[in-house]
Amino acid sequence: MGALARALPSILLALLLTSTPEALGANPGLVARITDKGLQYAAQEGLLALQSELLRITLPDFTGDLRIPHVGRGRYEFHSLNIHSCELLHSALRPVPGQGLSLSISDSSIRVQGRWKVRKSFFKLQGSFDVSVKGISISVNLLLGSESSGRPTVTASSCSSDIADVEVDMSGDLGWLLNLFHNQIESKFQKVLESRICEMIQKSVSSDLQPYLQTLPVTTEIDSFADIDYSLVEAPRATAQMLEVMFKGEIFHRNHRSPVTLLAAVMSLPEEHNKMVYFAISDYVFNTASLVYHEEGYLNFSITDDMIPPDSNIRLTTKSFRPFVPRLARLYPNMNLELQGSVPSAPLLNFSPGNLSVDPYMEIDAFVLLPSSSKEPVFRLSVATNVSATLTFNTSKITGFLKPGKVKVELKESKVGLFNAELLEALLNYYILNTFYPKFNDKLAEGFPLPLLKRVQLYDLGLQIHKDFPSRRDHPP
Repeated sequence: MGALARALPSILLALLLTSTPEALGANPGLVARITDKGLQYAAQEGLLALQSELLRITLPDFTGDLRIPHVGRGRYEFHSLNIHSCELLHSALRPVPGQGLSLSISDSSIRVQGRWKVRKSFFKLQGSFDVSVKGISISVNLLLGSESSGRPTVTASSCSSDIADVEVDMSGDLGWLLNLFHNQIESKFQKVLESRICEMIQKSVSSDLQPYLQTLPVTTEIDSFADIDYSLVEAPRATAQMLEVMFKGEIFHRNHRSPVTLLAAVMSLPEEHNKMVYFAISDYVFNTASLVYHEEGYLNFSITDDMIPPDSNIRLTTKSFRPFVPRLARLYPNMNLELQGSVPSAPLLNFSPGNLSVDPYMEIDAFVLLPSSSKEPVFRLSVATNVSATLTFNTSKITGFLKPGKVKVELKESKVGLFNAELLEALLNYYILNTFYPKFNDKLAEGFPLPLLKRVQLYDLGLQIHKDFPSRRDHPP
């Protein structure tokens, strides 16, 4: 029954995933709710995996004493046990309020084949046997928790097993004689199996599953510099109808992680249980990403004339800018321009159901590229816009698509006199629409991983998006 013990806990691995070295008890950025419907799906899939696993194992040998009338007591041994067939009909995985999960398997049967030996001081008998074990029922309660590192913990708090019937048929040297005493043999076989099932399950949970959980990674790479921390912030919560798992959901810089001043919102999911899995995501997840990518300079950009499509009527040259900056073309005839954009502070996102929006504020410095390869600053602009995005969730990651708003340009400083900003505004709208946003959409198309679902394929998902505590960010003067 070793594989049975090993495989039962594996049903839970899709439902338990990891955490990080932060203090437990903080509000989560991501909450996953696995409903009773989702747990039953996991139990069914686990039952199929268990049934396949059972057919590949060898059961442990067992021995005992046997009284044979007119012969006396002898020593028996059953060895080379292999499961020839198995039928696992029913399974259930249910939440246990305040504790964890209860896993049960019932109305199941297996057929075992192997070899037997009987020894008496003056003789030795051996042969083969066939055992049919029917009406197998197993019930295991698993206590779920979390440790200070954020990794999950699991303990088999109780276990019971029952076998309704065992039938043994023996062949070989005087096998017919032993069959006369099959009641003794079947009774011993049944007692051994019933006692070993729970013993092996509890040993497997403590010696295999729990140590394995302690080896699980607590972060996942997003790209060359950013990681996501999907640690548990507290032990999984079990109620009568669901299991909720709370993840930190913080995106951080891999090489120099620093404390985040943002606070994740308190999230409350509606009392819905129609779908297998529900997700609640706070904009804390995306705002920590914004901090990291801003720090890395990913939001800064530079535009030169060779980046403008050849067929564009607008060029980044002093000549092209003559209609709205006449002095620029006179002071720097037939020279190219470069626009350098920076974001003074990381833009913070706002959530509404199914969408997110952000109001980024940028500063753009314009330079003339002199023949000496030096750059001469000529004006500075402030740029404000609104961006919204739709989000898509599947069984492995979050993806999205940006929908740009119109860019508004304001002149902050000019060293070449007055000019009309409308043309530059049009140029920026063209570039951002055709170059800048596609770059970000490519990144969003790659997506952010949802490690919770890497080990299970689910088809019935729900989503709720939550807003963080309000925050205020003033634009630079």
